[in-house]
Amino acid sequence: MFLAHRNLIQNKTRLLLSVGGVSLAIMLILLLNGFLAGMNRQITSYIDNSTGSLIIAQKGVDNLLGATSLLSVNALEDVKKVNGVNDVVPILSQFVIFDLRGKKLPAYLIGYDPNQGGGPWKIREGREPMTDTEMVFDDVLAKRNDLQIGDKFEILGQDFTIVGLSENTTSWMTSFFFIRISAAKKLLRNPGAISFLLITPEKNIETGNLLKNLNRISGINAITKNEIADNDIRLFAKVFSAPIKLMVFISFLVGTMIVGLIIYTATVERQREYGVLKAIGAANQILYKVVITQAFVTSLIGALLSILLAFSVGNWIMAIRPQFLILFDPLDVLWAILAGVGMALFAAFIPTRVLAKLAPAEVFQK
Repeated sequence: MFLAHRNLIQNKTRLLLSVGGVSLAIMLILLLNGFLAGMNRQITSYIDNSTGSLIIAQKGVDNLLGATSLLSVNALEDVKKVNGVNDVVPILSQFVIFDLRGKKLPAYLIGYDPNQGGGPWKIREGREPMTDTEMVFDDVLAKRNDLQIGDKFEILGQDFTIVGLSENTTSWMTSFFFIRISAAKKLLRNPGAISFLLITPEKNIETGNLLKNLNRISGINAITKNEIADNDIRLFAKVFSAPIKLMVFISFLVGTMIVGLIIYTATVERQREYGVLKAIGAANQILYKVVITQAFVTSLIGALLSILLAFSVGNWIMAIRPQFLILFDPLDVLWAILAGVGMALFAAFIPTRVLAKLAPAEVFQK
């Protein structure tokens, strides 16, 4: 430990560069994992906060955001008759593109009945729509476009007035907005249209049996909320998860190479000192411990610093770009520390090989 400490502080600039490189590499790993976790949370935000535990969709549809679902006019009554169904909430949903101050913006429309549920789960300001010309708009999207309660704009040829601003209904891909289901039917020109049914089972009802009974109804697909959330994540996140995981791996390699280069340079520069130690009887294992300790201390300090940096940078990103959500799971923090340890072990491999081949006589001849 004494030798490792002396070697590390001998060149403070090199130590700072090494710690800084590791901390930046692991910070990037934390941010990328946090972005992926936040993206998954945003994709399933409506499902996670909606009523019920089961969802009825059109036959062949097994996700909420990735397909258009249209149930038959009799589906609502047929589902209500199934034994074990306690409550049924209909919604009408559709991706729409609206022109907002010269910009084409995608958004996900949710038509719901305020008396039954299925609408915004948290209204930051204002109220729910009471007429077919009122809407609840996402607060982040409203702020980005200088909109506020009382403003009007056109959706599919119909003017709507913003009467409420909802929280946690945005993502980097799209945002939710909410109108009455009667208004949505008029907007989509389909008086009997229903996209999904949100089902709350009766207490002590076995979910598997209830799903079997529901799926006997013609033209519907009954599925749990957890399954439909997983399907949405697989559909939307798979495009981004592979590149993000690749960048995480590259960040780990970069951090490992930085530590390895620093420790290798320090080892080569002190070959004479290590040669002296070998000459007076120091075993290779002792020298290995010196090198590994140097790498371990450098990586651990960098990993701990990276946690502070990641939280600071993540909060800064969300402050200036609220549509992005970065979540740090305690398990991710643990993995960051383990990544630092992994970097140390991999980085120490080449320097230890140098020491293993070191011959004291050759060092003194040089």
